Amino acid sequence: MRLPIFTLLCLTIFLSSCSQYQKVLRKDDMGKKYAFADSLYKKGKYRKSLKLMEQIVPSYRGKPQGEKLMFIYANTYYNLEDFYLSGYQFERFTQAYPQSDSAEVASFKAAKSFYQLSPRYSLDQKDTGKGLEKLQEFINSYPNSAKRVEANTLVAELTAKLEKKEFETAKQYLRVEDYKAAIDAFDNFITDNPGSKLRKDAFYGRFMAAYKLAVNSIPSLVQERLVTAKGYYNNFMKYYKDTDLAPEAIEIFQDIEARTVTTEKEPTS
Repeated sequence: MRLPIFTLLCLTIFLSSCSQYQKVLRKDDMGKKYAFADSLYKKGKYRKSLKLMEQIVPSYRGKPQGEKLMFIYANTYYNLEDFYLSGYQFERFTQAYPQSDSAEVASFKAAKSFYQLSPRYSLDQKDTGKGLEKLQEFINSYPNSAKRVEANTLVAELTAKLEKKEFETAKQYLRVEDYKAAIDAFDNFITDNPGSKLRKDAFYGRFMAAYKLAVNSIPSLVQERLVTAKGYYNNFMKYYKDTDLAPEAIEIFQDIEARTVTTEKEPTS
């Protein structure tokens, strides 16, 4: 079966290109490798370009051409979504070329690489903390950057994720009926996250944990713990009496009041 002329032409060009790439890849001519890697990068052929760059980057460190090469090397990892290495390489670039015209972009992409590594809230948040640190460093270093708005948005997103992690940990203590740990966890959340959207739920969770601790305590501790729960109820109502959780809080408080009266009427031994 004969192939159309156009198909044969495309096949010939493809094979020729592959042959040229393999030839450059095998040879020791650093200049040709640099030029070919750059042309492949501009065409979006990042994996092939990266193989060539990996061979020549050490030879160009400290040389005039090294600045451009180091930037596109880091950006190639970024475009391939290898964010561990892009973050690392962009940081190396900003350290090696702090006065570069590309330093601001490199600093932002380094920070955004760590942002991209942040996992869902239920997992370990070490990379989230690193992302926050790097984004804040960028904002501090480039306060007038056009990327500042985006950086602040990313900071808010990562901050919310850490808050969610902390809040869900407190809720888990409540679910497993470790009420003392839940009270402490909600208390810490309220102190550490004054502007959080979850603050209302944390106030309510602390009140609920205190109530459940009281009603599940041995008789000699019930009264004291009911009083503590009342205090947490008052704290909740001070800020959130007009919210959707207020009716439930009032219902629980009424039960606390009933139990308190009953406890006071019981004869002492």
